[in-house]
Amino acid sequence: MRNESTAPVYLDHAATTPILPEALAAFTAALGTVGNPSSIHSAGQRAKMLLEDGRAAVAASLDADPVEVVFTSGGTESINLAVKGLFWVRQQDRPRPRIVVPAGEHHATVDTVSWLEKHEGAVVDVVPLDGQGRVDLDGLEARLADASDVALVTFLWANNEVGTIQPVSRIVELAHAAGVPVHSDAVAAYGQVPVSFAASGLDALSVSAHKIGGPVGIGALVLGRRATVEPLIHGGGQQRQVRSGTQDAPAAAAFGVAASMPHPSLRELRDRLVAGVREAVPSAVLMGDPDDRLPGNAHFTFPGCEGDSLLFLLDAAGVAVSTGSACQAGVPEASHVLLAMGLSEQDARGALRITLGHTTTEADVDAFLAALPDAVARAGAAGMASREPLLGR
Repeated sequence: MRNESTAPVYLDHAATTPILPEALAAFTAALGTVGNPSSIHSAGQRAKMLLEDGRAAVAASLDADPVEVVFTSGGTESINLAVKGLFWVRQQDRPRPRIVVPAGEHHATVDTVSWLEKHEGAVVDVVPLDGQGRVDLDGLEARLADASDVALVTFLWANNEVGTIQPVSRIVELAHAAGVPVHSDAVAAYGQVPVSFAASGLDALSVSAHKIGGPVGIGALVLGRRATVEPLIHGGGQQRQVRSGTQDAPAAAAFGVAASMPHPSLRELRDRLVAGVREAVPSAVLMGDPDDRLPGNAHFTFPGCEGDSLLFLLDAAGVAVSTGSACQAGVPEASHVLLAMGLSEQDARGALRITLGHTTTEADVDAFLAALPDAVARAGAAGMASREPLLGR
């Protein structure tokens, strides 16, 4: 059980990472600034300076121009604005109902395209994943062979569950060759690997501040100068007529500081964790690409165990991990990502995602590895007991 005198070990940075002290200081200092950034008096212009300095810093971190950065309330709004906005714009001259999207996307995308399918007549064309969670490029190319009815392609830069990094340049190349705009959800990749909007050729890109040590409640849609979207929110048109509403200067300032900070190298610590899991639990299976993956991500399935049981047992031991996306926490369903990768529902239920961040230490990894064998043994025993009535039939 948890030792209350010991600080908990936090290994769920993919869900959210603690705010950086520098970002927190910038945020609290900026909260004292009075003025609407859209006002032309000196108080408003001071607020605008905070806002635009933050925008410039976020743009620089993404190799984009400041004018391309549209602040949103977070990654989910950014994805909704990109996918719905691009879809609606593409219907203006003639119907283009098809949205090409890989299997295993984050639910911010999955639920958005499902809504468009239900309410706007979209046709969702799903591209399969391979066994490592990578987009099937042949399948994508086949779906773009006749792209006359395709509104857009949208995909994860890196899978938020298993960590596999997608072939971004090739996906963009295939889509643009067919005359189709492309959006990428880079929320999981941002701060983990270099994300260059300019080099990618993307039309739109989504990120969120709280994944890189900024505050919760602000994200950004990077929208290329030549790209247009139909807005979700109408009003004052403060940001390129794309997103209306008074802009949050303190949050933007803190986001900019977080975006400007160097991010720690997590690969060696992650590899140490992976090696430790394999030694402690030889039956554990590393999911996703073993090499071309997010440096802070380790995702395993544990045969014979329920992921939820493992999570609760580890939490009782003072270690916080997850079974997958925080957006689906508490939902008793197998991961749609793992199912798309070809796992059975039973195997997919035994998953844990361990993600590292700027506060992670070797001692944290050691604590997790020390707690894991007992959790696996107990979860496996509980799983066997729950299956005995079925086995005896």
